[in-house]
Formats: sequence, structure tokens, C-alpha cells
Amino acid sequence: MTTPPALLIAGIGTRDERHAAAFQAFVRELAARHPDLPVAGGLTGPGSHPLSDAVTRLVGEGVTRFAVVPMTLIPAAPPRDGIAAALAQEAERHADASFASARPLGPHRTLLSLLERRLDEALGNRPRLPSDRAETTVLLVGDGSPLPEANAEVHRAARLLWEGRGFAGVEVAFASLAAPDVASGLDRCAKLGARRVVVLPYFLFEGDALERVRQQAEGWGLAYPEVEVVSADVIGPARELADLVMDRYEEVADTSERAGFSAEAHAFAHPDAHADVR
Repeated sequence: MTTPPALLIAGIGTRDERHAAAFQAFVRELAARHPDLPVAGGLTGPGSHPLSDAVTRLVGEGVTRFAVVPMTLIPAAPPRDGIAAALAQEAERHADASFASARPLGPHRTLLSLLERRLDEALGNRPRLPSDRAETTVLLVGDGSPLPEANAEVHRAARLLWEGRGFAGVEVAFASLAAPDVASGLDRCAKLGARRVVVLPYFLFEGDALERVRQQAEGWGLAYPEVEVVSADVIGPARELADLVMDRYEEVADTSERAGFSAEAHAFAHPDAHADVR
């Protein structure tokens, strides 16, 4: 029997220690749930818990094949940046290792269900009438990216969240790097007639970005008391999120077994080989 590849969970680098700690706690929990599978995780770029340390540790334990699951909701960056570039560097550092990467996590139906749960929790998690949702507008807040394609994925998630769930509407805002910001997003909701708005962060883990979004929403709500503004929680390290990561792992592991890991390693060592490494 062929030994399965290790699971390498890759996140975008951050100087936000709370976010980094939440990411690493999620990795540890996933490893504990799958003791027979080599599991490690790390972040690209600056900050703690670097991806290179996770790869080095597993290579030291004899791992030569990695199935990589990006902990991102949207395509994070062009191939020369972010996770793809970090994996290319690891392929160069560890010539005997091979890497195959899964798709971003969002907007998967599992995540949409978790977002819906966060909405219900924010609204009190009590039995509600259909009219309650019909009178509620959702402001889905993404991280924001300089890439229009990445921001478009947040709009796609908003549309999928709105379909069939009975909310008055689902609008989009961004925490940084893209327009509209939270205040402008709430302005739009109010102009569309909203009297209750749930500000729903499209983030995997808590951190400074979440606090900024909440502060901006609270400030806007104080200025416009005629609109009820409610802040929801992040997706968080729910069991369903862990299951989705494992689904992505199995998908890329099975596909790469059929195609061969050596071709994937070449793609990461030479990012120009694919326009979209996912």
C-alpha cells in the first residue's frame, strides 16, 4: 500500500498574533483528530509559525510528499506571491520532496452553512418567523485584496449566501484594500431600506481585522440609531471547517496519486508553468 501524502495546511502570513495563534490551534486540533496522518501547518511571509518550519519538520520525519490545503477563502495572490511562491521555494529547498495544492476553501456549501449559523447566533439563535429574515439585510465583509478577481469571489459568496435563505439582501464590504469599506457598505444597506443589518465577517479566524470591522460597525450604528446593527462572529474552528479541510486534502491527494506528484513539484519550482496554481 502506498503511504498517503502528509497534510500541509498553508495560511497567509500575518503579524496579527491572535490570528496566527488561532490558525496554529486549528492545525493542532486537526492533527489530534488524525493521529495516523502526518499533519503540519504554517504561514507564509512575516510573523510567527512559518510554513518553512512546518515543511522542514515533516521532511525530518521522512515525509517526501505533501498535499497542501490553503487556508484561504479566495485566491490569495498571483502565482509569484503568497502560498504558491512559498511552495515553490520549499520545492527548491527540498529537492526530494513534492507538493500538490488544493483549491481555496470558499465559497463551499459547508462554509455557507457555517455563515448562516453565525447569522442565526447573532440574531439570538431563537425560533424566528420567516418575516424576521425578510426584514434583515446582511453585510458580508471580506478581507479585501488588490486583485479584482479575489474581491469578485466575495461577491460570489454573497450571492450564494442570499439564494434561498430569505434575507432581504446580502451586500458586500471589505476590511481593507478594496471598496466599499464597512461604513460605505452600511450606507448602501440603509439607502436600500434596511432597518436591521447583520455585519458578517467572511474571515476564518478572529484577530485584529475582526476588531476593526466591529468598531467601524459600532461607530456607524451610533451615528444612525434608526438602523439596528448587529455584529456576527467569524467562521471559526468549527468541526465542519476541519471536515472541509480533509475533503480538500483527499481531493488533491487522490488526483495527484493518479497524475503523479513529480509533475506538481515541477510546477511549484517554476511558477510560470501554470497561470493558476490551485
